[in-house]
Amino acid sequence: MTLVRQRSANIAAWPLRKDARAAAQARQLTSGALTALGVHPELVSDAVLMVSELTGNAVLYGETPFELVLRSEQDELYVEVIDGGTINPVMRVASAEEEHGRGLSIVFELSGGRCGYRHNVAYSTRRDRYGKAVWFAIPLNRQAPAPETSGDSI
Repeated sequence: MTLVRQRSANIAAWPLRKDARAAAQARQLTSGALTALGVHPELVSDAVLMVSELTGNAVLYGETPFELVLRSEQDELYVEVIDGGTINPVMRVASAEEEHGRGLSIVFELSGGRCGYRHNVAYSTRRDRYGKAVWFAIPLNRQAPAPETSGDSI
């Protein structure tokens, strides 16, 4: 892990595997880091699902090397998956028969639309490399949603 402290931000970055196992690695790293920060377990689950979707897309459509970056600024967590490719991610509506095509929609919904991509991003673990970052943001101080109840209130 590369940990960099900058002004008001804390950044942790990891190079990821160069194959389909990268998604499992990214899930484990994200879960461990957010749990250590004391993030609510439901928000950790959301972040783990979103990072899995972004990493899976990087492996399927991007190019190596892959990198996971977690950056906390004040009360926000920014998660980036960087790959060496240039293809822009496209959110689409998948048919019921398709196995793929829902990941970016899931990220959009769970992040409240706070997601996107940018090009020419410097890798944190490989200073001589630049790639495309696909990212999402979540508030660290957001409370988990209250459980839905049925019936009359007391």
